[in-house]
Amino acid sequence: MIVKTAEFVKSAVKPIHYPAGDLPEIAFAGRSNVGKSSLINTLLNRKRLVKTSATPGRTQLINFFLINASFSLVDLPGYGYAKVPAAVQKGWGPMIETYLATRKMLKGVVLILDIRRIPGVLEQNLMEWFRYHDIPVVWVLTKADKLSKSKQIRQQQTIAEALGVLADDLIRFSAKTRQGKMAVWGAIEQLPGFNNVLTY
Repeated sequence: MIVKTAEFVKSAVKPIHYPAGDLPEIAFAGRSNVGKSSLINTLLNRKRLVKTSATPGRTQLINFFLINASFSLVDLPGYGYAKVPAAVQKGWGPMIETYLATRKMLKGVVLILDIRRIPGVLEQNLMEWFRYHDIPVVWVLTKADKLSKSKQIRQQQTIAEALGVLADDLIRFSAKTRQGKMAVWGAIEQLPGFNNVLTY
């Protein structure tokens, strides 16, 4: 994937704030501090386009980025961080669900998991929710560099079993080594409605 241009468009909370137009979108979702921003920056060959933070729960809006003037990447707020104020945490669910359920330009979701953690009820519920709404999912296991290759493979299998998916459906990724970068782009390219958008 050759990223020629990548620019921040706007942040949004409600549908009325979403960017206008009909360009296809791919959303990125995951728990707080799972490495979502680092993944997006690595895919786009940018260091700070998407702000990263050591403080989980910092991203509290839906952020839209225009890529090559032909499609958008959408950074969704991280979920599952208990120290976020209750009022903010309560609003995240409806905000994210409204976007995922109503955005016609959405072609799929990159669901990001920390390879060192076994998925819990939140992830399983999300998976069922995506299936119900017929939203394709690209599974990415971040922070792969934290484990040896043999442990990566074992953990990949364990996570796949917990989710009820094939191990080969999970992409091991590292922002540090760039492991899995092309595999993630390849999976996005295969999403219905996206294969005619990406340019190499």
